[in-house]
Amino acid sequence: MDDQVAAKHWWAQAILIGGVIAAVCLPLGALGTKFGLWAFTGGFMLLAAGAVLATLASFLGVIAYIVSLRKKLLAERSTLLIGILLGVVVLAILGSQYSAASSVPPIHNISTDTVNPPQFDKIVAIRSAANANPLAYDTATLAPQQMAAYPWVKSLTLTASADDVVDRAEAVMRDMGLEIVSANKITGLVEATATTFWFGFKDDVAVRVQAAADGGTLVDVRSVSRVGQSDLGANAARIGEILKGLGS
Repeated sequence: MDDQVAAKHWWAQAILIGGVIAAVCLPLGALGTKFGLWAFTGGFMLLAAGAVLATLASFLGVIAYIVSLRKKLLAERSTLLIGILLGVVVLAILGSQYSAASSVPPIHNISTDTVNPPQFDKIVAIRSAANANPLAYDTATLAPQQMAAYPWVKSLTLTASADDVVDRAEAVMRDMGLEIVSANKITGLVEATATTFWFGFKDDVAVRVQAAADGGTLVDVRSVSRVGQSDLGANAARIGEILKGLGS
């Protein structure tokens, strides 16, 4: 009798386990990457595995739930609903990320000045040691995509002195949670690094402060991801937040 009950329930339990594993794959893939257990490609593979399991748990779970209704198998329904719900939640999370990636160009090097973008100094060696994406800015390729997707990413002119703007830029980025690498009033360059919460991805930021040709102080900001092809709009959003903080 017990064997018959176990046989009757195994498929519901399998769907629940699939949903649980799919849900675990998301934080495991992200946090494992953040803490150096594997490369970001390994983390993405876990996300892909989670997507497959979530799809199976959702699709097969719905079919199994219909069967349980027809055969009046009350005991399986709560188990199936949990498995289905976990699968749907995982797919919704991954779907939102896919939607975000599809809505922006696959670039990760953003600058308010696309002709002469701010150049990094201290961060160059850090990126080299981390085997990061190259810093070269291909204006012909990147500028049209950036301007089409983020037309509001433009240089900012302020009336404050250059020294005051350097201080303000450092304070703004520190308040945003960025790690300040250097702040040089002589060169007018502030460098910082942003780290994402889940994957621990690092994006490097340079704020260039110089005298404007028609008076005042000209500010340009650049944000570049160390890994990956698309930043899902994160660098442009970060630049926008910095410019807003400086202009307020």
